[in-house]
Amino acid sequence: MSARTQAPGAVQISLIVLALGFIALFLVLPLVAVFAGGLSKGLAVYAVALVEPDALAAIRLTLLVAAIAVPLNVAFGIVAAWAITKFDFPGKSLLVTFIDLPFSVSPVVAGLIYVLLFGAQGWLGPWLAEHDIRIIFAVPGIILATIFVTFPFVARELIPLMNEQGRDDEEAALSLGASGLQAFIRVTLPNIRWVLLYGVLLCNARAMGEFGAVSVVSGHLRGLTNTMPLHVEILYNEYNFVAAFAVASLLALLALVTLVLKSIVEWRFGYQSGRAGH
Repeated sequence: MSARTQAPGAVQISLIVLALGFIALFLVLPLVAVFAGGLSKGLAVYAVALVEPDALAAIRLTLLVAAIAVPLNVAFGIVAAWAITKFDFPGKSLLVTFIDLPFSVSPVVAGLIYVLLFGAQGWLGPWLAEHDIRIIFAVPGIILATIFVTFPFVARELIPLMNEQGRDDEEAALSLGASGLQAFIRVTLPNIRWVLLYGVLLCNARAMGEFGAVSVVSGHLRGLTNTMPLHVEILYNEYNFVAAFAVASLLALLALVTLVLKSIVEWRFGYQSGRAGH
């Protein structure tokens, strides 16, 4: 009998109540408060807050940044995981360290790094100004900052799985005459598809919700460089609480959709792994 089933009933109940209470206090109640705040003056006011020109611009920019950053991170994550798990080369451990770097660097510091590189007084600022290229306080800077804070997610999901799978399947495919690309498409990719999708969902959620790094490089130009999190901050600072909560509720809704998809992928991947183990 496992230790889990040997625990006294009172202990089990206490732990379950504590866990549910924590979830209710720190997750459910804030979500309820966000949606209640957005709908406090009726559905019509809520809808107006979402279709207001600056809000629509923020929504479009958020989706644009995610649509660019996520595929690039997917490509990087696949290539990095493939190189780290299938080959031995000098600097392999250093590459793994660099992949983890955004997890240890504050997003605000990451934004400042881009300002120091591409800002008007930065290392490349004068050259960029001469060629009329704007990165800081423009969309390219927001994309770069978002890519930086999100690029570990896909790679970090793939590396453990691909390490566990080893190289036998790919080596068998190559020995049978398949090219490297054919081995990847027909062998590796089917084996990692669910974990890859899981990493994409996490990366997309972070890309749409990123605040710190984007705040530093955006310049907070309404209708131009404000993403949804930045637009929420501006509305709240202007005491336009209903509109702030309305836009925040849309972000929360996107997060909930991501959570549901993530749970489906987890269930599906667990089911597939369970079948593979039999």
